[in-house]
Amino acid sequence: MMNKQPSNLHGDPPFPDIKKFYKGFTITGPFGNNAFSFEGRVHQEIYVPAIIRGTPDDLAMGERIVFSEVKDGKEVGCLGLKTFIRYLKGGKDIFIFDNHNHAFFFWVYAASLGKIPKGATLIHIDQHKDSRKPEIFLDQKQFRDLSQVFRYTNAVLNVGNFIEPALHLGIFKDVVQMTDFHSFKASLPQSCVLDLDMDIFSPEMRYMDERIKFNKIKDALRLARVVTIATSPFFMNQQEAIRIIKEIFTDHDHLRVSSKP
Repeated sequence: MMNKQPSNLHGDPPFPDIKKFYKGFTITGPFGNNAFSFEGRVHQEIYVPAIIRGTPDDLAMGERIVFSEVKDGKEVGCLGLKTFIRYLKGGKDIFIFDNHNHAFFFWVYAASLGKIPKGATLIHIDQHKDSRKPEIFLDQKQFRDLSQVFRYTNAVLNVGNFIEPALHLGIFKDVVQMTDFHSFKASLPQSCVLDLDMDIFSPEMRYMDERIKFNKIKDALRLARVVTIATSPFFMNQQEAIRIIKEIFTDHDHLRVSSKP
């Protein structure tokens, strides 16, 4: 079950449609991301942080386990972000969070505001394709209910199966997977949403020139009006993820809305 906990977000600019969901809560049952190795774990709950409106400079490490799994016979509990961030800049809506399944909720939210154009392509920059299919798909009626979308995101989806439901609902027409050197050569469509996983900078991906990654990410940022960024605690050192995100956003030129048709 998901247990809501008090939030400490007083004084932030209001955006209640999201804040009323992402207040900071724990998942205690074998649901969503908490289902991984659940029976074999001692620590059987994970935390989902609250969201604030801010900038990448507000990113900070949290002190609670947000992802836990047994790997090679050892339980690995991963700390995530202190808070999720919604960053509004240059006409772009940018969401930064830890576990990648939350992207689904923010896509639906952005689509409900008319910020994702019909027929848009998802640009998915990640070490993994995250293309597994969940056991349950939302229908169009449920898709219009943010309460159901929120529960689905946290109780059904996990870090590996959140893209197929978005394709199923027609949020995106297609997805461009950029997960290796060859795929980074692909051209970018004009109508797109950028979905970035910081594990593209993990040690396993160091065979790729960092400049290639940065250039492609900044090109996609220029085109996309909606951006989702996951720090992926199980796959990427969080301090390093935060550092790189801040570096990406140091140059604001790529945050201007593209004038291309």
